[in-house]
Amino acid sequence: MSEKKAAVIIGAGDATGGAIAKRFAKEGYVACVTRRDAEKLVPLTDEIRAAGGEARGFGSDARKEDEVVELFETVEREVGPVEVFVFNIGANVNFSILEMTERVYRKVWEMAAYAGFLTGREAARAMVPRGKGTMIFTGATASLRGGPGFSAFASAKFALRALAQSMARELGPKGIHVAHPIIDGAIDTAFIRDTFPERYKMKEQDGILQPDHIAEMYWQIHVQPRDAWTHELDLRPWMENF
Repeated sequence: MSEKKAAVIIGAGDATGGAIAKRFAKEGYVACVTRRDAEKLVPLTDEIRAAGGEARGFGSDARKEDEVVELFETVEREVGPVEVFVFNIGANVNFSILEMTERVYRKVWEMAAYAGFLTGREAARAMVPRGKGTMIFTGATASLRGGPGFSAFASAKFALRALAQSMARELGPKGIHVAHPIIDGAIDTAFIRDTFPERYKMKEQDGILQPDHIAEMYWQIHVQPRDAWTHELDLRPWMENF
């Protein structure tokens, strides 16, 4: 078995997931990043390697059990033991309940909740025999409360939070740290910049969460001593209303 340690980031996009991958790679972990389309991971893995880190990109659909099982088996066999797992798939949509379709509701649940179960289960199966590991499920404002137009997203995020809570209670005594940070605010992404330009202007006043700062908190969760583990914390800009 290789001495290298793997950090598996499910849903490593251009913002938060990519920042998390880079932060763990900086500390010597092999960043094993996943998206459905592996080609979209090339810029991220190239950037990590250029900075002196190690990274592997995997094309994997987190909603398909066989692909998830294969992903973790491959990482354990070819990279090293999975010591860090981050579930970071975004599935934020906004539709009136009057316009919500069965297809949209189901797909949001598949991405934000069901995929969390499949990937979290396989991460747990890898970690429990070794008695150590960190599992982080990214939460959102919608994990705590619903809102107009967020029936699908909030329902899925509520489910993911319940999954994380249940896993923390079961796996904590087995040496696995399960955390569920709440990202309560807009994140500095192209989506926010292009869709909500007025909101994006708040960046000048530190009114938007920076992906690198979120990643730093994820690293701090990972290195917490086990006599003071955090399960849930919320991250929000200073000017965001509770």
